Amino acid sequence: MKTFLLGTVFGLGLAAGPTFAADLSYPVKAPPIAAVPVFSWTGFYIGANVGFGGDKFNYPFQAFQRQLQAEAPALESSIAGNLNLNSSGFFGGGQIGYNYQFANNVVAGIEADFEWSGIEGKLAGAALFTAPGVVGNASFDIGSEIEWFGTVRGRLGYTWDRVLLYATGGAAYGKVKSHASFNANGLIGPLPAVISASDTQWGWTAGAGLEYALAPNWSFKTEYLYVDLGSHTLFNNTVNDVANGFFSSASMDVSTKLHTVKAGVNYRF
Repeated sequence: MKTFLLGTVFGLGLAAGPTFAADLSYPVKAPPIAAVPVFSWTGFYIGANVGFGGDKFNYPFQAFQRQLQAEAPALESSIAGNLNLNSSGFFGGGQIGYNYQFANNVVAGIEADFEWSGIEGKLAGAALFTAPGVVGNASFDIGSEIEWFGTVRGRLGYTWDRVLLYATGGAAYGKVKSHASFNANGLIGPLPAVISASDTQWGWTAGAGLEYALAPNWSFKTEYLYVDLGSHTLFNNTVNDVANGFFSSASMDVSTKLHTVKAGVNYRF
């Protein structure tokens, strides 16, 4: 009887063994988690931009005339002033540069750009002036145009992953073409009838920008720059007739300053 019971229990245990084993769970190794690539601004880039700019062309000028007279005071007349002419226009071009991102998310770089420009300002008008015993009319037509300009700048900023905020500054250059015509009835001179001057001017620039990475290699940027291209002489004439006791001089300079706002895209490689 005992033998029968032991055999029955043993048989039931063997029959149930596979069922219990099937219910047991085994540890399963989790699949590896793919690492998210960390975005970096380090590398060379090239891009294009369009923008709008302008401010003022500044024209400081002076004219003086003296005629000596026998047994009488010399006749003198003069005029001096500073003419400010508003400027505005669109521009477009391209840029190339290099960024390096440090471990603390500071980004340093250098950029050079070149812009074809339609920024210009023009003014025409007339004025009434007086000299001892004389009243006359004067008319003028004056204007300047920035045909092209560019900058070479350092950039320093801070990045929050794909967003880069930066300050920038450096050298600026540009070709400024100016013209002027005057008619003062010969009372104050020497004022050339028509003047035209074109000069490549150098100056400085400073500003700030914001850039956002749209994709691993593409980014969109907006940027503000203040540009000061310095000044050049439009004309400077002198007449000194000692024999007849006559002296006259006239001069005018042109200084160029502008604010620019632009948007563009960059491709990094």
